[in-house]
Amino acid sequence: MIPSESLEDFYKHKNQVLPANCGQDFTHFNVFRREDIIDNAIVPPPVRYARRDFYKISLIRGEHIFHFGNKSIKTSGNNLMFFHPQIPCRWEACGDDNSTGYFCIFRESFFTDYMRSNIRELPMFKTINKPLYSLDSGQHQQIVALFEKILAEMNSDYRYKFDLIQNYVTEFFHFALKMEPTETLYPNADANSRITAVFKELLDRQFPIESHAQQFAMRSAKDFSTQLSVHVNHLNRAIKETTGKTTTYHITQKIISEARDLLKYTDWTIAEISYCLGFEEQAHFNNFFRKNQLLSPTAYRISLAS
Repeated sequence: MIPSESLEDFYKHKNQVLPANCGQDFTHFNVFRREDIIDNAIVPPPVRYARRDFYKISLIRGEHIFHFGNKSIKTSGNNLMFFHPQIPCRWEACGDDNSTGYFCIFRESFFTDYMRSNIRELPMFKTINKPLYSLDSGQHQQIVALFEKILAEMNSDYRYKFDLIQNYVTEFFHFALKMEPTETLYPNADANSRITAVFKELLDRQFPIESHAQQFAMRSAKDFSTQLSVHVNHLNRAIKETTGKTTTYHITQKIISEARDLLKYTDWTIAEISYCLGFEEQAHFNNFFRKNQLLSPTAYRISLAS
C-alpha cells in the first residue's frame, strides 16, 4: 500500500520522543519551529508519497516543490499550507534545504466536539481545492504571531490551554477563507457548476483505495446521474460545458491515477487491484490500462523497477 505515516513514525523520523503533554492520544496536538526539527531530524530515506493519520498546517519559507495527489506546486517566499491526512503527498527542497517556518499537527478529533462544521468540509482540506496560500509581508507576520502564541500556550501550565489553542488554529482557517474571494469559495453560480462540483466530490470520495475490501463502486456516468437524481444526458452536458471534458474522461483519469499508485506503491496482485478498481474480470482491467497507458499493468510495474 501507499506508505502511511503515523504520529509515532513522525516523531521517530524527527528524532523526537512522542510527548505526553500534547492532549489525549486520540486528539494529539503539537507545534514546532521548522528549524528546530530540521536540526534534530534523522536523515530520512528517499522521500516517498505518504498518507498520515493526522492533519498538518505549515508556514513554509523558501523554495520547494510539493507533490500531492496527482498535482505539483512550486513555492517560493512565504506560504501557508494545509495538509489533509488522506491525500498522499511528498515535498522536495529546491537547492539546500535551509527553509524555516512553523507547523502544527493534530488529529481530526481535536476539533470533533469543538467545530460547528466538519473539518473535512473546510475548503482548504477538500481534495478539489488548493492547499497553498501565498502570503505578503503583513500576512506573514500575522501567521508568525499566531504560531508564537500557540508555542507559548504549549509551554504554559494554563489549565485550558488546548481550548485556547483551538481558537488560534481556527484563526488559520478563517485567515485562509478570507484570502479566497467569495466567487471562489462558492463557485457554483449556475446549475451546471453545481452538478459538476458535486460529481467531482463524489468521485474524489471514492479514493484513495487503502484495503483489499474497498472497491470503486461508481464507475460510469449513469452511476453518478442516479446518485445525483439527474438524467445522464443532463449530467454529461453539464460536465462538458463546465470543464471542457467528458464525464467518462474524468472517471477514467481517476481510475488510471489510482491504478498507477497501487501498482507502484503496493505489492497487491494485478487481480486484487483489478477488483478494487471495480473490474469484474482482470482481462478487462488489463485492456483498460493498456489502452490508456500503452503498457499492460504488469509491464508498467516492471518498468518502475528498472
